[in-house]
Amino acid sequence: MPHVLLIEDDASVRDGMELVLRRHGYGVDTAATGEEALALLAGARGARVELAVLDLMLPGMDGFEVCRRIRARTAVLPVIMLTARGDDQDIVTGLEAGADDYVVKPVTAPVLEARIRAALRRAEPCLRQGPDAGLTDFAGLVIDRAGLTVTRAGTPVPLPPTELRLLLELPASPGRVFTREQLLASVWDHTFLGDSRLVDATVGPLRAKIEEVPARPRYVQTVRGFGYRFGPL
Repeated sequence: MPHVLLIEDDASVRDGMELVLRRHGYGVDTAATGEEALALLAGARGARVELAVLDLMLPGMDGFEVCRRIRARTAVLPVIMLTARGDDQDIVTGLEAGADDYVVKPVTAPVLEARIRAALRRAEPCLRQGPDAGLTDFAGLVIDRAGLTVTRAGTPVPLPPTELRLLLELPASPGRVFTREQLLASVWDHTFLGDSRLVDATVGPLRAKIEEVPARPRYVQTVRGFGYRFGPL
């Protein structure tokens, strides 16, 4: 049974979301502050957490900083952030802090549960293995599909699940232009819940990690008016 950490300071919202998640078969731990959540993750109970649902507007340490600290601890724990506004800057800042997805409150139970299921699927390493699994060197950027690792100039590049899946998806067809909608479907598993801001806000942090000059990318290139492609190098 998947286990979720719900970080939300509003007791009524937290209790309602916990009830929904438990009814859908999830185990749930809750925290009212970022400090409480980080302490839980650092303890024995943290080992069972498979996904975090994180409110951005928390007392004391805000959700952005909580997410950064989670990412400093682990690159693989999926984080879905909750925001009270669909504000572009909040969304971009949250994704750049390491969140994998976001939902705008108030959120319905089916939407939240669908986002959680999609995030858990993205975190499963077996999804990316198949007949094309192997190690490929793209002019110094080495992608190991079997081991799910990335190195640049011989240095390991730890990536959270969503950035890793995006990097696995694009070079599967070098030179092909992927629309944002295609990437939402293949990387985020969003077919009708998608938002193109997820793609754009994930590309920036990924470029910062794999490109020598992120402003002039060799690998993840923008095709204006269409989407993204991998290369030409």
